Amino acid sequence: MRPVAGILLAAGQGSRIGQPKALIDVGGEPLAARGVALLHDGGASPVVVVTGATAVELTGVITVHNPDWRTGMGSSLRAGLATVPEQCAAAVIALVDQPLVGPEAVRRLIAAYRAGASVAVAAYDGQPRNPVLLGREHWPEVMALATGDAGARTFLRARPELVTLVECGDTGRPDDIDTRADLDRVAGLLGTSHGVTSSGAGFPSDA
Repeated sequence: MRPVAGILLAAGQGSRIGQPKALIDVGGEPLAARGVALLHDGGASPVVVVTGATAVELTGVITVHNPDWRTGMGSSLRAGLATVPEQCAAAVIALVDQPLVGPEAVRRLIAAYRAGASVAVAAYDGQPRNPVLLGREHWPEVMALATGDAGARTFLRARPELVTLVECGDTGRPDDIDTRADLDRVAGLLGTSHGVTSSGAGFPSDA
């Protein structure tokens, strides 16, 4: 049985929150480390971390720097997919700024893939969000369509007949952290503290 990789998109600058999101501390742990744990605990291996605005030092992962990170998430998705080892048959893509997503969502996507789905999307109360699983056979088309900040969204909308929605509303929440207010709310839901250092001034919306 060929492995399913994980890809954590962690390249953004976090301009609205004043710090690259990968480094934001929630409950004593950077968001990047939380995202890696999400994928590992959900059964994805190996895990590829795509960096950009800042370096991320984590053990037990494959790190790839996206020099084009300023162009948006699409280039990071392309970089991640291109880095996944050849033996992997599929990849689960997760976002660094969604720490309320639970590893059970990743497990369910992988289970759906093992049951025959080549594209699986986590849904919350029926609404498709993240993470997203993509079978390797679709990666060329995904990469061709991944431009700007669209990520996999353009592919998913173009090929709805391929998509298997996997309900994950009981496993966590897909809340994004874009602002300090978001961070306060998410940290409260996690029951943890957080830290941000100031550096100055349909389908998944982000994957």
